[in-house]
Amino acid sequence: MILNLNNISLSFGENTILNNISLLLNEGDKCALIGDNGTGKSSLLKIITGEYSKDSGDLFFKKDITIGYVAQNQDFESTNTIYEELLDCKKDLIAEEEHIREMEANLSIIKESEMDDYMNKYHSLLEIFEKKGGYTYKSEINGVLNGLSFTESSDKKVNLLSGGERTRLMLGKILLQKPDLILLDEPTNYLDIKSVEWLENYINQVSSAVLFVSHDRYFINKIANKVAEIFSSSLICFDGNYDDFCAKKEQYIDSLTAAYENQQREIKRQMEVIRKLRSFNREKSVKRADSRQKLLDKIEVLDKPVNSDNEMKLFLTPDIESGKDVLSVKGISKSFGERNLFSNVDFELKKGEHVAIIGLNGSGKTTILKIINDLLASDTKADIKFGSNVSIGYFDQQSTVIDDNKTLFDEISDSYPNMTQTEIRNTLGAFLFSDDDVFKKIGVLSGGEKCRVVLAKIMLSKANFLILDEPTNHLDMTSKAILEDAINNYEGTCLYVSHDRYFMNKTADRILSLNNGKLINYLGNYDYYLEKREEFEADTLLFDTNNKTSSSVIPDTPADSAGKLDWKEQKQVQSEKRKLENKIKSVEEQIEKLESKLSEIDEEMSKPETATNSAKLNKLCSEQSEINDKLASLYEEWETLNS
Repeated sequence: MILNLNNISLSFGENTILNNISLLLNEGDKCALIGDNGTGKSSLLKIITGEYSKDSGDLFFKKDITIGYVAQNQDFESTNTIYEELLDCKKDLIAEEEHIREMEANLSIIKESEMDDYMNKYHSLLEIFEKKGGYTYKSEINGVLNGLSFTESSDKKVNLLSGGERTRLMLGKILLQKPDLILLDEPTNYLDIKSVEWLENYINQVSSAVLFVSHDRYFINKIANKVAEIFSSSLICFDGNYDDFCAKKEQYIDSLTAAYENQQREIKRQMEVIRKLRSFNREKSVKRADSRQKLLDKIEVLDKPVNSDNEMKLFLTPDIESGKDVLSVKGISKSFGERNLFSNVDFELKKGEHVAIIGLNGSGKTTILKIINDLLASDTKADIKFGSNVSIGYFDQQSTVIDDNKTLFDEISDSYPNMTQTEIRNTLGAFLFSDDDVFKKIGVLSGGEKCRVVLAKIMLSKANFLILDEPTNHLDMTSKAILEDAINNYEGTCLYVSHDRYFMNKTADRILSLNNGKLINYLGNYDYYLEKREEFEADTLLFDTNNKTSSSVIPDTPADSAGKLDWKEQKQVQSEKRKLENKIKSVEEQIEKLESKLSEIDEEMSKPETATNSAKLNKLCSEQSEINDKLASLYEEWETLNS
């Protein structure tokens, strides 16, 4: 047991946040904490850290537990560089390393009578140092720098970092410290897809228990072995990942609903019997009615189950059908200063396709959408053609198609006068505006809330070609699921940019990956992209080298692409691959020889005649230290070659 929460409750004034929350975490558990915004997920983490005081209940921790916590926003000051800040996480190891070096330097002045005890202490320190990762901690730090995209800014001062960068840095520090329990609040915020994939691998390998708040369903599926949801101040938890949780939760809600409906039927039947007995107006029948009423009053009436998964559906229906050919893009290019985003990009969209554009932050995905919508100009003369009867609904994070002086309700009602009040409320509800929220003035909304209003309007626009930039930003899981169903049932064409891998997996039938200024075409969803990524990107490099004027969209299958490659270029790639494999093998052989040599030295040093020969002992210790330094370098080289 790492952590046991037993009947934890928390209120702010009259507002109950958590009511009798219980949760058990064992060693190695990776538990996702989910729920709509404002349900108390972050508050629960703060109760665990002691930042908030619970109203009632008990917390039980593993003895001498160490806890690491990364909040959504970190605001700490430091004059260190990023690298120095991460290196500080290993200060205990560094101190131990310095102690070991001091012991080695003092060997020449140790008395022979004290040598045995001294060497036993020395070897014990070496063993502990190695077990703690003393020979690999620098490589580990470099891995975190690379994984969290700090490689090029490792010498940047912490006090010059943005809030998002500081949060990423704190995440790196906690991961390096490897506490018994890691608490993460929205850890994938501020990370691009590459960094999120790295984080998934890291968390899956770390032995610490991890409790994390997240709306990233793909991330949860990758690492969680249990999922807990806070809803209506209560918590339900099931073993498995997010998909497992959804299936088990549906069964759980169904069973509660069946029990509630059965009880309601029985209560109704008993009340009817009581009414009938009283209508007889006889002493015996009235007594029997009173007796039944007393039994009925003692029944513990079940609450009607409320499912957090909104059953509301959002239907997108184009006014008119477009032609078969919806969009043709040829030869678009864009640079900002000396930074080239992409060049000579070509692609086409057919009616009914749902296509996602993915790529690293800053690669130019949003820029492509803006060029298509004539909000930016291509640097080169481009040919952008829309098919017949194409009507566009365009959403981006800076949309200004709403009136700050109107209420949310009026904004929708004025744009779509044929909608009923219920339809308007349901639509706004799908985008997290409920009850009196619909009568708020748009001018008082946050930027994220305004984006949701714009997205709601776009979804109602009856356009037959939707172009969406990060449509799932600012949406909770329920709203994302509603939007997914709407897109999947949408008969029009959809082109969107997204970092939400679960959303892409559910809605995309084609992926366009913007990689090194070129688009690579994958005829499948996000899982298909992951499966084929390395194979396609290797083919892309060769294809682009051999055919500079070709379309940036790579052929649909690797076999088609490979057929167009120059034979010598293919042989060159194979040769480079063999060179890398040989280099790895060479490093492994060197490591094996040095480790074998270390074993021989240890064996020689353990002999009684060696322990009394200070000159020989000094020589062996010096050789041992030299080998350890070489091994540390080789370990780093091996990790780099295999990265």
